[in-house]
Amino acid sequence: MTAVRRAVPLLLAALTLCATAAGPAAATGYRYWSFWERDGVRWTYATQGPSTARPADGSVEGFRFAVSEDSADASRPRGTADFATICADTPAVGGRKRVGLVVDFGTTADAPSGERPPARRTACAVVSEDATTAEALATVAKPLRYDTNALLCAIGGYPARGCGEKVAAGAGSSPSTGGPSLGLAAGVGVVVVVAAGAVWQTRRRRHA
Repeated sequence: MTAVRRAVPLLLAALTLCATAAGPAAATGYRYWSFWERDGVRWTYATQGPSTARPADGSVEGFRFAVSEDSADASRPRGTADFATICADTPAVGGRKRVGLVVDFGTTADAPSGERPPARRTACAVVSEDATTAEALATVAKPLRYDTNALLCAIGGYPARGCGEKVAAGAGSSPSTGGPSLGLAAGVGVVVVVAAGAVWQTRRRRHA
């Protein structure tokens, strides 16, 4: 019974996400800030949000504002970015860590109507050893704006409005209503399978 109680909320949450993601077959994207981690010379899509990620000293983290369908389609921060360059003029401080940050405000094509993206910037944040990426970002790129679900909506005040809105393909400044895409909710299928399997296994034991 315990397994059922644990599995049912997961199943319902997953089904809700899938239902929210369902929509017309026409390609759509979402205008949002994506979060990236620098691995040597490559950017990799972060597996957790900036409010929980705790980068090590010497890390490089990136943010890119763009319209994309999902994480596989997301645009990476542009330009070369390495820790030695970004933090070259920032000396190490005992008991603190240095985190290189790249903030790419994207292109005019992806900008909300009436807004113009600022130039890409880099900064070296000096923060406590247990600081998150979000805390590091807050020291160098205020103001930050979040929605009621703690989704990062704006960095350095850009964009001035909107947050993860759906955008029709080929219409970078024409938002429409809607929730996260199926791609952005990656992993939902696994949650559904695991939750449903737990329920089935529990019922099977009870009737054996």
